[in-house]
Amino acid sequence: MSEEIHYRILKLLHVKPDMSQRELSRELGISLGKTNYCIKAMLEGGWIKVRNFKNSRNKMAYVYLLTPKGIEKKAKIAVRYLRKKMEEFELLEREIEQLRSEISVTNDNLE
Repeated sequence: MSEEIHYRILKLLHVKPDMSQRELSRELGISLGKTNYCIKAMLEGGWIKVRNFKNSRNKMAYVYLLTPKGIEKKAKIAVRYLRKKMEEFELLEREIEQLRSEISVTNDNLE
C-alpha cells in the first residue's frame, strides 16, 4: 500500500470518520477490495480504530477514528508526501522553462 494512499485514507477519515468503505473507495479511485485491505492494515497497525453505531438509514454503520499513533503517522507521511510533491513540482517547473525556451528559439527561427 503506497504512502499516498495511506495519507489520503487518513486524511479522509480524519475529516469524515463515518465514511463507508464504498465512499472511501469512490473518493480514492481504488477498488472496494483494496480499500478494505487498507483499512484492515491500518486497524492492525493501530493507526485507526473502528466503532459501530446505529444509524437511521443503516442498521449498523462504522466510524473510523484515528488513534494517536494514526495522527502521528499521518503527520509523518504528510511531511514526506509534501517533499515528494515539491520535488515533482520543481522538476515540472524546470521542464516547463525548458519547453518555453525551445518554443522561443523555434519562433525566432520561423520569423
